[in-house]
Amino acid sequence: MKLDPETDLILKRTLKAPRSILWECWTTPEHIKHFFVPRPHKVTACEIDLRVGGRFNTTFDVEGTEMANEGVFLEVVPQEKLVFTDAYTEGWKPAPDPFMTALLLLEDDGNGGTTYTAIARHRSTDARKTHEDMGFHDGWGTVSEQLDAYALDLLKSR
Repeated sequence: MKLDPETDLILKRTLKAPRSILWECWTTPEHIKHFFVPRPHKVTACEIDLRVGGRFNTTFDVEGTEMANEGVFLEVVPQEKLVFTDAYTEGWKPAPDPFMTALLLLEDDGNGGTTYTAIARHRSTDARKTHEDMGFHDGWGTVSEQLDAYALDLLKSR
């Protein structure tokens, strides 16, 4: 995949958790609530219909303000790739003011962990810059750390 530095942001990390549990976390609403936004913010609701065109809706509480995000999955490759966007909502209804399309890539790292790549693709250079200025790297980095810790705790409890 060719990335465009004018419109794309990328975060790549090596996580300790195996990709099977990371996939489960990313595709199960009750798990999403434990990692998807940097603390102290939280996910208060999540709906997932895991199929192309299926909904990926989340509601965040950010400092007492509720933020609803509606989107759809564009690509689902089990254990490997999730692509979702807020450019459309369920039923392929175009969103009035889309922000980004996200690509999540999971690969075995050869040591029991996962190479975790998150890409945010934007419609314009200005939208990418806005996301970067909002703290894309710190925020998505924190989310990846929260995900890894949560996933490892899940494994221990099984």
